[in-house]
Amino acid sequence: MGDVITMFGRKKKPYAPWEKYYTKEELNVKVPEISIYQLIEESAKKNANYVALEYMGKNITYRQFLQLIDRCARAFLQMGFGEGDIITICMPNTPEALISFYAINKIGAIANMIHPLSSEEEIKNYLQETSTTAFIMIDVCYEKVRNVINDTSVKKTIVVSAKNSMPMLLGIGYMVTKGYKVKKPKRNDRYIYWNEFMLKGYLYRTPVVVKSNPRTPSVILHSGGTSGNPKGILLSDYNFNALAEQVRTVFKGLMPGDSILDILPNFHGFGLGVSMHFPLSVGLKLVLIPQFNAKKLDELIVRYHPAVLTGVPTLYEAMMSNSGMKHVDLSCLKYIVSGGDSLSIAMFDRLNKFLKEHGANVRVLQGYGMTESLAATAASHDGCYREGSIGIPFPGNYFKMVYPGTQDEVAIGEDGEICVSGPTVMIGYLNNEKETNEVLQRHKDKNIWLHTGDIGCMDENGILYFKQRLKRMIISSGYNVYPQHIESIIEQHEAVLNCTVVGIPHPYKVEVAKAYIVLKDEYKAKWSVRKSIEEHCKKNLAKYSIPYEYEYREALPKTLLGKVNYRELEKENGKD
Repeated sequence: MGDVITMFGRKKKPYAPWEKYYTKEELNVKVPEISIYQLIEESAKKNANYVALEYMGKNITYRQFLQLIDRCARAFLQMGFGEGDIITICMPNTPEALISFYAINKIGAIANMIHPLSSEEEIKNYLQETSTTAFIMIDVCYEKVRNVINDTSVKKTIVVSAKNSMPMLLGIGYMVTKGYKVKKPKRNDRYIYWNEFMLKGYLYRTPVVVKSNPRTPSVILHSGGTSGNPKGILLSDYNFNALAEQVRTVFKGLMPGDSILDILPNFHGFGLGVSMHFPLSVGLKLVLIPQFNAKKLDELIVRYHPAVLTGVPTLYEAMMSNSGMKHVDLSCLKYIVSGGDSLSIAMFDRLNKFLKEHGANVRVLQGYGMTESLAATAASHDGCYREGSIGIPFPGNYFKMVYPGTQDEVAIGEDGEICVSGPTVMIGYLNNEKETNEVLQRHKDKNIWLHTGDIGCMDENGILYFKQRLKRMIISSGYNVYPQHIESIIEQHEAVLNCTVVGIPHPYKVEVAKAYIVLKDEYKAKWSVRKSIEEHCKKNLAKYSIPYEYEYREALPKTLLGKVNYRELEKENGKD
């Protein structure tokens, strides 16, 4: 069968019938063996005068973007941070978040990306787990952070305000209407504000040494893993640059200056890899949306005329329901991408009809992936679409289906666990060798395969079909919600005997979490305890993970083996 010599390393080549849908040139694309920063540096030099970022009406060119990254990198070095340090970013989509991300990479440090809506306990755990030394946060997180920062190894916290990169008048308006309400820390040895931080970089003149090994960890993203338990996922420069090259082979016809609405958050693999790193690598303009409101999507499209729109199914559901979209022209779109969850066939057809009615000459591109493979490994692009399919692997990626719990392949067309191999597969889980070895396995072909925990099949042409997830993950508005994690938090409450969480259908969010709770006998008559449990969840869970409903029962249904029968609870709520 030959050897894989591009985008994969020299290994025995797996079965790949889908390669006929690609040209020889597309299959021979090579991943640059450079850092994440260096790839963007190359792009910035080619596209120096094009706009890299637009934020609230303020433009930053690629030349300016590169200068800001360099200044930020120098500021980190001046403060004593450098190669091997783990620096956590807790930010929405703002220029400061992107500048910090690439600056951290430039100095050889590791960027740990976390959700600004994370709870106090989650933030503390993220910082402790990674031994974070520097922390970059949006100021609205201060009230949560101040209660836990002393229990971490953080030496310096850099505080960013939403107004920092706004045009002057807009910044004044923000402070008058919202900013004055935000509690902020006093400047001291632990806290420093963004402008003061960047001034340190301006004054620091020592040359910045660029990271040299693109195969070592550079980014940590957080996911439930294939088992549903929260984990830090280690990703390399090579992973990110490979994804950028793969997407480039599929997204043809994009030109420097074309814009993309950067709606998906930067702490998510899809948002970080597909909506941020790839566009910047080819000279596109990122229109940063720090707080997305689906009701204003029509205004954003009319104002920016995006060539690329990336989102999750709930975003597109909201778009089709938005009365303001009635007369919006979508002919500007060259690509529209849906990820985070699979589209139903009915919604896929409805969305494509909507696009056509609004002048778009494109069909929605549906992707498949997971954070362990940097969120995107396959897509249903032109020429390989089949109803209900997730398309074919990106060039350099390989798929096969095995009997769950084994390395034995199933027959073509038969359902099995999806395994993925390729240049975007993670290095491993942070501080978790056992689960890393369970998920990343070397097969007989000598290649490393990621066992996804998902069920799917592949036809004789290599077209892929996703069936279901083996793990109990709930996908709500594109966010991964992990029932086991919610259960563990709720069962920490003194009044709770046991708890089970299931996903229930929701008209816009697709699914939301519902908690079934059994109280200890001494608390059953105390109605105030229910309010207490809800407050406990608000304090210890991210906003998107908080149960949408709570139901109290005397007992939970059990299987014959004595385990909680969560599938029975799902059926009660209309799930098959």
